[in-house]
Amino acid sequence: MTEASESERLLPIPEGSVVYKAVADGAVLFSGVTEVYFGLNTVGAQIWELLPPATTRLDDLVAEMARRYPDVGVEELRADVVQLLTELEEFQLVVAPARAGGERAAVGGA
Repeated sequence: MTEASESERLLPIPEGSVVYKAVADGAVLFSGVTEVYFGLNTVGAQIWELLPPATTRLDDLVAEMARRYPDVGVEELRADVVQLLTELEEFQLVVAPARAGGERAAVGGA
């Protein structure tokens, strides 16, 4: 993926059956469809809460996390966010924007 297209990367969307519950030290996710139980630390919970509709682009989510954690480098934040999103996709807790919105969303209104 080119740098320009990476910066425009749309965020995955929480899968409709996933239940999110904030707890004292983060949050837990549960999918009734796949029966996956997934724990998030406080940073992971913040990332989850910034997924669509709160934020739609990876750059915007990373910028918000950089605002919250100014002592962490942007590239480190981006890598951590991408790693978490990859794990969430592997466990089917989020879906790609095109899959969530159908082909029409992938076309971009054209």
